[in-house]
Amino acid sequence: PYLTFTACKDFIDALEACHADSWLKFTGGCNNTKIELNRCLHAQSVKQAAENREKAKIRRDRTEQAWQQIREEQS
Repeated sequence: PYLTFTACKDFIDALEACHADSWLKFTGGCNNTKIELNRCLHAQSVKQAAENREKAKIRRDRTEQAWQQIREEQS
């Protein structure tokens, strides 16, 4: 599934509001807001990756158990 960053919504809104002012946008006035957004997005990505690893481990374990059962039945 695609990543959803509802936890970062406030940062996204703040950056959009900052970018509405062209002067701030082009003079680096929004840089700190952008950095905060990037940190939030990174944290969400790391969290999602950890969850995906756990799900993959569970699937691998289930598959290995199924193969083990097949091997035992054939013996």
